[in-house]
Amino acid sequence: MTDGQSRRISEPQVMRALAHPARIEIMEYLNNTGAAITATECAELVGLSPSATSYHLRELAKYKLVEQAPSRGDGRERVWRSTSTGLRIDTEGGEPEAVAAAAALVDVFLDRDVRRAREWVRRQPNEPEPWRDAGGMSSLELLLTADELKELTAKVNALTEPYRLRDRQETAPPTARRVHFNYVVFPTEEGQP
Repeated sequence: MTDGQSRRISEPQVMRALAHPARIEIMEYLNNTGAAITATECAELVGLSPSATSYHLRELAKYKLVEQAPSRGDGRERVWRSTSTGLRIDTEGGEPEAVAAAAALVDVFLDRDVRRAREWVRRQPNEPEPWRDAGGMSSLELLLTADELKELTAKVNALTEPYRLRDRQETAPPTARRVHFNYVVFPTEEGQP
């Protein structure tokens, strides 16, 4: 049953199962919207055949990332939903297999995010002026302690919380659009000035 919480993923086999662009796109859609969809509807989202998305959904279900949702009609169609509201990758134990699986999974996420950013840069000149000026990218060097970095991340999360698609899709103003928000923050190597 959906628990309404973010799921921590630490098992290498789950990370490897998720490390596929279509599966990440499926999970992102289900987690972000809270929707329940069929394989056919899912196929339209990811640009694959219904049989391919059905396979991906069954693989995600195998690792309890999705589950069958109650039927919307006569019970002949399979409807799927996410079992959480988000995913967190955790390699706390530092086991080599988990670290390698996490790196492969993160690479898929980063490739997707870089592709989205490049698409925005190409599309930006043709966007309406309010949107053209609203988007942005920045790269800053900060000087923080570990506690300050945790505090900063918590503040950024708190700032974005009221705008999350899952909770706002029914009440957002008519001019609202989906916006991808990427926040990556990490310390530089020890000893760098």
